[in-house]
Amino acid sequence: MLYNPPLLLEYIISLALGISLLCIVPKEDRQDALGTALVVSITMFFIAIDLWLNFDKSELGYQYISQIPLISEYNLTFSLGVDGISLLFLLLTVFIMPICIFAASSVEKDTKQFLVYLLLIEFFLILSFITTNLFFFYVFFESVLIPMFIMIGVWGSRERKINAAYYFFLYTLFGSFFLLFGILYLYTIAESTEYVVLSNLVLTDNEQIGLWLCFFIPFAVKVPMFPFHIWLPEAHVEAPTIGSVILASLLLKLGGYGLLRFTLPLFPVGTEYFAYVVYLLAVVSIIYASLTTIRQSDLKKIIAYSSVAHMNLIVLGLFSGSFQGIDGAIYLMIGHGVVSSALFFCVGVLYDRYHTRAIKHYSGLVQTMPLFAVFFFMFTLGNMGFPGTSNFVGEFLIFVGIFQKNMFIVLLAASSIVLGAIYSIWLFNRVTFGTLKVGEFSDLNRTEFYILFILGMSMLILGVHSEVLTELTSTPIKQILSLSELKR
Repeated sequence: MLYNPPLLLEYIISLALGISLLCIVPKEDRQDALGTALVVSITMFFIAIDLWLNFDKSELGYQYISQIPLISEYNLTFSLGVDGISLLFLLLTVFIMPICIFAASSVEKDTKQFLVYLLLIEFFLILSFITTNLFFFYVFFESVLIPMFIMIGVWGSRERKINAAYYFFLYTLFGSFFLLFGILYLYTIAESTEYVVLSNLVLTDNEQIGLWLCFFIPFAVKVPMFPFHIWLPEAHVEAPTIGSVILASLLLKLGGYGLLRFTLPLFPVGTEYFAYVVYLLAVVSIIYASLTTIRQSDLKKIIAYSSVAHMNLIVLGLFSGSFQGIDGAIYLMIGHGVVSSALFFCVGVLYDRYHTRAIKHYSGLVQTMPLFAVFFFMFTLGNMGFPGTSNFVGEFLIFVGIFQKNMFIVLLAASSIVLGAIYSIWLFNRVTFGTLKVGEFSDLNRTEFYILFILGMSMLILGVHSEVLTELTSTPIKQILSLSELKR
């Protein structure tokens, strides 16, 4: 390497300086704003790659640690660090964001402000994934709401965008009250919110059960699980294309990451106590979301409800209590982040040309947009977990993990395979084949081709070379399982 990997604090400061630099670019200089934002996000990507290449995969605990004591009398320290799991979500964030900024060239309204909010979302997401202090995780977890709320409310595409923005904001805020209460309770006992301190904290069974609920509810809302899922389809439909991409690929993963990082290892007694309640909710969510997807007439709602089904399959993997199940859940989160992003970009391609997302207006697009049809077919296969795609690896490992727990749950959860194939193939067939209903439009432009090509290659690489991700997650998963066993 040409230089030593920076500490995470330097990494965050660099991103903050990049956002400040974008803020001083005149709003009239649209191209300068796009170029600045793209340079900042790509720089963050390459630094994260450098962190990955220098990461010791066999070492337990956090690496690249940065700590700043803030209020010594309250034992409050701003601390950052990554293990294999958090590094993986950091890489997903810095991979998706440059693509979103590259696609923002199609945003005509207040482009500079849109880019600032994009970088702010990246800033808060990265901090959420790399902080090792539970209090600051809560702060950054909540902070992501603000730029995303504004993005949906200002750059949304239809008249219900304000309602959708409030749905998104209020549902997440409701769940976060429970999280705040749980953090305050832990602080009164441990006098610290550092993850390392809390992981060694001894709690009674009743305390673990109560705190498990406080931590499960906000992350279940973010996943989302039935019956907390109402906000997601509304937010997806009304958000701009890039907003939908960020929601599906990154913000939903905060829920899965929170369950994995905090709920499972810190409160294993509560996890065991409520395990079958979680299985019931997850299976109901999978079947309900899959059936609802089949009957949708809006392109975005189809992908949004399919995301609910995939994320709840991830929850089953996380609560399987097995190494394979958790490993598969993490893998599916990354794979879903890539595939769902590509599908929302495909919907954006159609909306930019035809200005409608109603399926009844689409048919026979393969005649005028053959290149688009090829990519759409590729990501349709990825969404249904076809072998050779990233989602297949994650789903297979999840089913292996759940099978060790309960075969009946596997049978119910496996219905997602059949139902997923139904709505995925039916959607592709209705959009691309048949009689052409709309006027002829050009196929993918250069920007759209590059975006879908990058995402397509990523999906295939992850589907073939699973060791790229699993070698990062092996050690921290074993640590989580051993910590859970110790605290039971």
